[in-house]
Amino acid sequence: MIETIRRLVQQNGKLHTPVDTLSNMDNLYEAGLTPFAAIRVMLALEEAFDVEFPPELLRRQNFSSIEAIVETLSRATPIAKLRRAA
Repeated sequence: MIETIRRLVQQNGKLHTPVDTLSNMDNLYEAGLTPFAAIRVMLALEEAFDVEFPPELLRRQNFSSIEAIVETLSRATPIAKLRRAA
């Protein structure tokens, strides 16, 4: 999971610092993540992990580090569950 997250952040985050030089706790915004790039990362994560982030999880701090993203993903709603509820 962490390898996938790192790859998606590298591809979509447009960081000034290479993701492979950052720890899981390093602040991605300090490494160059912009709000627009954070949205791109969020959308890539939703697609890769087949989840949807509910509005209450769409906060800056939930995408501020690799570790924060792991925690946020664990709280996201699986798409299959959303389809069953519809």
